[in-house]
Amino acid sequence: MKKDLPDRVDLVGMKAVVLAGGYATRLWPITKDRPKMFLPVGDSTVIDRIFADLESDDRIDTVYVSTNERFADEFRSHLAERSFEKPQLSVEDTTDENEKFGVMGALAQLVDRESITDDLVVIAGDNLISFDVSAFVDFFAADDADNPAIAAYDVGSYERAQSYGLVELHGDEVINFQEKPDDPNSTLVSIACYAYPESVVEDIDTYLAADGNPDEPGWFVEWLQDRQSVRAFTFEGAWFDIGTPESYLDAVAWTLDGDSIVADDATVSNTTIGENVHVLPGAELTNSTVSNSVIFPDATLRDCDVRNSIIDEDTVLDSIDFSGALIGAHTTIENGHDADGR
Repeated sequence: MKKDLPDRVDLVGMKAVVLAGGYATRLWPITKDRPKMFLPVGDSTVIDRIFADLESDDRIDTVYVSTNERFADEFRSHLAERSFEKPQLSVEDTTDENEKFGVMGALAQLVDRESITDDLVVIAGDNLISFDVSAFVDFFAADDADNPAIAAYDVGSYERAQSYGLVELHGDEVINFQEKPDDPNSTLVSIACYAYPESVVEDIDTYLAADGNPDEPGWFVEWLQDRQSVRAFTFEGAWFDIGTPESYLDAVAWTLDGDSIVADDATVSNTTIGENVHVLPGAELTNSTVSNSVIFPDATLRDCDVRNSIIDEDTVLDSIDFSGALIGAHTTIENGHDADGR
């Protein structure tokens, strides 16, 4: 549990980076041609929830959105349609998963490209978190912003903890940090939300020059923790790392909390809409049953039973029974057999 903090701690002129440069291959085909950060979660998107938090904190004056050449135009259009004032696109020169610089490599390039010399908040754009980012900035600033801070969450599973940076604490001081351990001894993990003082921003180049792993930001935290104090902001509530169909649907279910959203211009006829369903504009559902699923714009379902599934836009499904399905855009499946999986 995080310690009590004042309502707002003064810290002026911070920058923020929202990491949005991944290709989300585990969510293909849904994310083959769209950034996963734009997936709908309730009445918003994953990344817009982060933008809203950062927009409301007057200590942060600029938000750099780090993405790749492949999705740059989609981000330009998305930002142009929103009322946020702080986000600025910063594009890395990659168009494919195999060309990626790694998170720390890309962050170092962004810091150089944008000439960042301020304290810096870095947060993954696919993080759905239940705390306000301002509370994390308060925690960072309460230490006079001399030391880096991370956000940490108890995933409640040793198996899940193997996939993240493992955090051991004494109070809020990190006394051990291990990136993706084979045999974790706790279930508290780092969630890709970091605050770096200016001096640590300068250390990114030092870390990489010493052959530091450029891929995961947790390796940098592990390197820092061997050299200086690192503090952890722990929180209860919810956290979703939206990297798989299952984690995305879990995030939707947490957000909807048993309710469902059906767009005004969707057509629903003789259809049962169960819990945690999001039907987007233009979709048409007839003689069907749907639960725990997202139905994208202009999809058509006739005589279907769909559970725990993601059905992309302009898809036509007729007389099928799907559970755990991930159906790409512009797909037609008519009179199909029962199918589980994707």
